[in-house]
Amino acid sequence: MEKVVVAYSGGLDTSYCVKYLQNELNYEVYSILVNTGGFSEKELETVEQKAYDMGVKSHVNQNILDVYYNKAIKYMIYGNVLKNNTYPLSVSAERVFQAIEVVEYAKKIGAKYIAHGSTGAGNDQVRFDMIFQTLAPEIEIITPIRDLKLSRQEEIEYLKENGVDFPWSKAKYSINKGIWGTSVGGVETLNSYQALPEEAYPSQLEKTEPTDVKLHFEKGELVGMDDEMDTPINTILKLEAIASKYAIGRDIHVGDTIVGIKGRVGFEAAAAVVIIKAHHLLEKHVLSKWQQNMKEQMGSTYGMLLHDGLYFEPAMRDVEAYLTNSQRTVTGEVYITLKPYHFSLNGIASKHDLMKSKFGEYGETNKAWSADDVKGFIKILGASNKIYHSVNS
Repeated sequence: MEKVVVAYSGGLDTSYCVKYLQNELNYEVYSILVNTGGFSEKELETVEQKAYDMGVKSHVNQNILDVYYNKAIKYMIYGNVLKNNTYPLSVSAERVFQAIEVVEYAKKIGAKYIAHGSTGAGNDQVRFDMIFQTLAPEIEIITPIRDLKLSRQEEIEYLKENGVDFPWSKAKYSINKGIWGTSVGGVETLNSYQALPEEAYPSQLEKTEPTDVKLHFEKGELVGMDDEMDTPINTILKLEAIASKYAIGRDIHVGDTIVGIKGRVGFEAAAAVVIIKAHHLLEKHVLSKWQQNMKEQMGSTYGMLLHDGLYFEPAMRDVEAYLTNSQRTVTGEVYITLKPYHFSLNGIASKHDLMKSKFGEYGETNKAWSADDVKGFIKILGASNKIYHSVNS
């Protein structure tokens, strides 16, 4: 029997792939779950047992949190990446690194095939296939859901017929969870007007009394919370545990998909949204006007390329170098208040704060120039406007 590796999550689509590859194509199935922060130890054990119950030859749980942070999340924070000013690339970014791990595993066991559960109408098929084709062009890609144009109901019926015990009530929504957020897709996101119901989101509102938190940044990296220094990954997880209880970071992202159609998906990303907004506020205080202007363009470019699965585009390394260099003075604390469904950025403290200037206090006092200096400056600044309107009025 020939070997096939399934990029496995334990969800509906990947469960279908396992049974289809066994029953219809007679392959020896190996499954790998690449964990980017979306599973607890208990959940990982459950997924592994489920894989073996479905008859896989071998299952692997691969944790790549360190890799994912150092090669993507760090730069998304540096760049304040929010796709269409909304979406922190919660799932989009992790697909690239999951695909890389799947390829490495397939090579390790000598598999001739790789399978994934993407549909033919989404972004993930492009991200997975491009990475597979770039790193392992000799390995054939199998995509049953895409090729057979299956609906979720058809997948459910097939698994039922093959005796698979699946929590069918949960199959109503497609949920993908990671350290940088959770995406939620359902019938409501297939149109342009419906909101996702409260119960569709994995995290529910548990706290209503406001909580103050303080985030510590060192050269752009999140290094602690509330005076407790820790690794960026641990700090993200700690913040998520607190902020998610306020149902913070929920929204619906509408954007242009890689395949050219408009797409709509719900998400919740409490820690990601709070961190990006806090980091951005700190940058407003410590970076120059033109640093911020350039960074806005670079962050947008980085987000678009990563969203589209173009991680191996050489320009990405150039942008990463720029973003890293831009963080030299992005050090300090940001003060935040968490509230039900939203949060407030209260202020910052930093030795690099450019408001700590001897030159003046905005709207109050000017210490480095005279009234006559300002009058002359305004005349020069407005000269081009005066010339244009004098000529064209």
